[in-house]
Amino acid sequence: MYPGWIETIAPGAFSRTLREGRDVKVLWNHNLDIVLGSTANRTASLAEDERGLYGPVEINENDQDAKNGYARVSRGDVRGCSFGFEIRGMEESWDDDGTYRTRLTDVELYEVSPCSFPAYTQTSIQARARDELDSAKARFDKAKKEKSETWRAEMRRRLKGD
Repeated sequence: MYPGWIETIAPGAFSRTLREGRDVKVLWNHNLDIVLGSTANRTASLAEDERGLYGPVEINENDQDAKNGYARVSRGDVRGCSFGFEIRGMEESWDDDGTYRTRLTDVELYEVSPCSFPAYTQTSIQARARDELDSAKARFDKAKKEKSETWRAEMRRRLKGD
């Protein structure tokens, strides 16, 4: 956090919030006026694994702030994330050299933010190229259509008694 204070997030610290289904917002730089996504309407989704919290946010093409944020992340000007939370559970200790250590074991998560100066410098964010997403969507749509056509052909065959 700053010299003399080291804070870590324990695996599972976000699990209760995620389980409870709280509407977690994705904000730009913790700015309540720039909402990039929301878990309640599924424009953002969050999950947790052994490394930490992660998840995608859908960029609103009609929102210039969202497009500007995407451009900043895509170019590498913004590389980290931060989050707004309240501590529900924490362990604390002091090292012999006077270093204060906190370990967050349970947090109530309110928002996550791509951030110019994140408190947790180990965080990262990346932008996926639009053409990469469009290509993946095209592959998905093609596979879905092929599966549908295969299913229809099989049903026609069965209905005819073949």
